[in-house]
Amino acid sequence: MRFMMLMIPQGYEKAAPGTMPQADAVAAMMKYNESLQKAGVLLALDGLHPPSMGARVSFAEGKPRVTDGPHIETKECLGGYWMIQVKSREEAIEWASRCPASGNETIEVRQVQEFGDFPADVQKEVKKYPELQNALTAS
Repeated sequence: MRFMMLMIPQGYEKAAPGTMPQADAVAAMMKYNESLQKAGVLLALDGLHPPSMGARVSFAEGKPRVTDGPHIETKECLGGYWMIQVKSREEAIEWASRCPASGNETIEVRQVQEFGDFPADVQKEVKKYPELQNALTAS
């Protein structure tokens, strides 16, 4: 089972462009990341620049509309993620609980939808695109 662990740091939605974490926080996080890697559960991870450097594309009335960050209405945003592969939801939560997060950070744990999770009619549609199906069923 694959899970994304999503880092949600309070206040990051208002961070200035180029805001970076403190070196001591990165050092602690790197030790944690190393433990994920040594356990063989880490598939990918990345930190994200603040929303002030991003953009949103919305589709009201079916037409794309680009809004540059920051996004004033945002209450929380992602600061980064880990993609892990474990045996259960409980194991994913256990890994998230070990993270050296600060008091203003939350980790949301979400299971990735696997090809086999979808009903037959959805799987049939995906099979029309064999080059993409391989990417979707590689896990």
